[in-house]
Amino acid sequence: MDKTLKQFDQIMKECATIFIKKTKDYGTSWRILRPASLTDQLYIKAKRIRSIEEKGTQKVMDSIESDYIGLVNYSLIAIIQLQLPANTPLELEPKTAIELYEDQVNLTRDLLIQKNHDYGEVWRELRISSMTDLILMKLLRVKQIEDNKGKTVASEGIDANYRDIINYSIFALIKIEEQKQKNKKA
Repeated sequence: MDKTLKQFDQIMKECATIFIKKTKDYGTSWRILRPASLTDQLYIKAKRIRSIEEKGTQKVMDSIESDYIGLVNYSLIAIIQLQLPANTPLELEPKTAIELYEDQVNLTRDLLIQKNHDYGEVWRELRISSMTDLILMKLLRVKQIEDNKGKTVASEGIDANYRDIINYSIFALIKIEEQKQKNKKA
């Protein structure tokens, strides 16, 4: 578990660096996006990953890793959007945006700890392509919940699905990095 938490923290550091740099470049322009638009943005990234996995090639040279990082950051943004009151201004102070981001990272890390305890790090035995499919399934669930105006009968809410997407994306990034290290040694 310690290894996983160190890997999680390292990847989140990379994701946060990108979030901070983009906040400097664009401010909090993402605040204009409604929840369904954020879900669709996540869906685009996950479908691209799956398309590349299935085709075995890509023509746009943005890395799959950058799409997984995008899944992490957009999911965190979506959770922040869900938490903010309707009257929150579109433009947030960078410090405020970063604090909100860090708060959600901490909550997501706590969830990872709890689930890793119960599931015994079974994710390490999964294929990366399965993680992509699980992310897509979570996104389809979110879309259905959004279409149902946020109401669920027996299911977790939208934010829980976003947190699972974050963790699956981080797991995929960990596995990609471990495979690169293994290939270097071979």
